[in-house]
Amino acid sequence: MSHPLPSAELAEAVSLTGDWSSLRGARIFITGGTGFFGKWLLETLGAANQALELGVVATVLSRNPQRFLDAMPHLAQAPWLHCQQGDVADFSFPIGPFSHILHGAASSDARDYRSDPAAMRQTMVEGTRRVLHFATRQPQPRFLLISSGAVYGPQPAGLTHIPEDHPLAPDTDDPAQAYAQGKRESERLATAAAADRGFPCPIARCFAFAGPHLPLDQHFAFGNFIRDALAGGPIRVAGDGTARRSYLYASELAAWLWALMIRGSSGPYHVGSEADVSIRELASAIGEASNSRLHMTHGPRPDLPTSRYVPALHRIHQEINLEPTVNLMATISRTLAWHREG
Repeated sequence: MSHPLPSAELAEAVSLTGDWSSLRGARIFITGGTGFFGKWLLETLGAANQALELGVVATVLSRNPQRFLDAMPHLAQAPWLHCQQGDVADFSFPIGPFSHILHGAASSDARDYRSDPAAMRQTMVEGTRRVLHFATRQPQPRFLLISSGAVYGPQPAGLTHIPEDHPLAPDTDDPAQAYAQGKRESERLATAAAADRGFPCPIARCFAFAGPHLPLDQHFAFGNFIRDALAGGPIRVAGDGTARRSYLYASELAAWLWALMIRGSSGPYHVGSEADVSIRELASAIGEASNSRLHMTHGPRPDLPTSRYVPALHRIHQEINLEPTVNLMATISRTLAWHREG
């Protein structure tokens, strides 16, 4: 069971989003509303609804609505929130009309694409087809697609920050790239449908994030290090610690996604941070914040290229006027505090 997110952070996200007036009276259909992204999106939407009296109603598709509501009891009685049981690939269309559609359903758990990568990719693509079919039945919706920086495939070691117009793509013959392939195909389908039907379709290419609700037992280094810190340490680094990532705090993630839904134009926007750190530096920072020692399982490998997953943020800076404001140490301290309060 999860406790509510800090009210100050929700208010911060509502303010950062900017002008919410175009969502007044909106009916929003959301897929992927029960995971890390979704929980932040729903709680920030609830905060905006209350503070600004928007009158927004959201319908969230979930394979197991009761399990989600049991885990989030503070949302279970929200009058603006409705849950619909169904799978993204074949759900029954809810009664419309809906003015906004946010499609984020897709597992990012590495265990899924290791066990059956072809099935995971197919589910992602068929889910996008189904949601787009639903969207084309709405009068003139705004459609936000949650995609991923993975659509470029592995970032070249010599490229410190990857731009939105980079021509790289994942290897179609590599099963390990199934998630990236599914996201790229979803982008193609959404762009084509939006152009054909004339509705706006901003695409959020999301990179790495941190904060409450991030899983502590998957392939997310930040979550695993927080888990180790909460257990008293040591903080275990499974690799050589040289991979470089950047982390946007979750309140800003939610604000950026709502801002893109409200005023983004069609096409891809990077969502993330440009302030990259090595995995070892991240582990050391979490260790410092939690007074936990560091345990490295491998020494450095100078013979291997540095793995990077770091965006350039040109478009969201220029068009939406957003940039990160919560630094890494604040991100760590906020996340630790939320878990300890629970």
